Amino acid sequence: MHIHTSLCVAGLMLLGVVVSAQDPGSSSRAGFGATSRQQLLPTGKLRAGINAGNALTRAVGAQLAREMGRRLGAEVVLIEYPTPGAVTDAVGKEWDVAFIAADPERAGAISFTPAYVELDATYLVRDASIRAVADVDRAGAKIATGRTSAYTFVLRRELTRAELVFPTEAEAIAGLQTGTITALAGLRFGLLEIAARATGLRVLPDNITRAQQAIGVPKANTAALNALAAFVADVKASGFVALAIRQTGLTGASVAP
Repeated sequence: MHIHTSLCVAGLMLLGVVVSAQDPGSSSRAGFGATSRQQLLPTGKLRAGINAGNALTRAVGAQLAREMGRRLGAEVVLIEYPTPGAVTDAVGKEWDVAFIAADPERAGAISFTPAYVELDATYLVRDASIRAVADVDRAGAKIATGRTSAYTFVLRRELTRAELVFPTEAEAIAGLQTGTITALAGLRFGLLEIAARATGLRVLPDNITRAQQAIGVPKANTAALNALAAFVADVKASGFVALAIRQTGLTGASVAP
């Protein structure tokens, strides 16, 4: 279960969003040639898969999908999934582009653009002896996390002594309070929300990693990937992504370099 934010969605939801092109020539100028258009619009619509369990990705990803649709002159359908794992499972079936963190664990089936946003991933703790991320990796420590989150993949690769466990968010918070859970891993903005309502819990100042939020396409769609890499570079350079981040009001996110 994806537990770092209270905005998790119980199941897959389909939201149709119509975006009309203002300029018929805008798609070619944006670098979407015939092959990339065929790969991005196999149904004639742009189907965008979004990890709705991540509030930042949900908001910024939707704005990027709409802008992409505007440039393509295509209708956009936002397909929301409750976890990043559910997004990955739907590759080649339900979406044409996906807004999800890039990670080597997902690279077998999905190709990723350069990141458009970096998100702080860290720990929520109660134990006063834990002052930094490195203090959590110790014998007997139990870290609550989401099974398919990008920072969980990082923890699987890097932890040497602590154990990963996968309770619900409520169970993890209760475990922190009683001492059966050592730390809750998550995105900084989600953990800060929990800390604000749970007595005695605090968010560590340093990071496990900075999750690289990117646009993914099915592995075979190289023309689409190249066009989207140019799209990402443009929306970063223009200030589009920075404005979208500011509009969320969330902490621990920045435009990727």
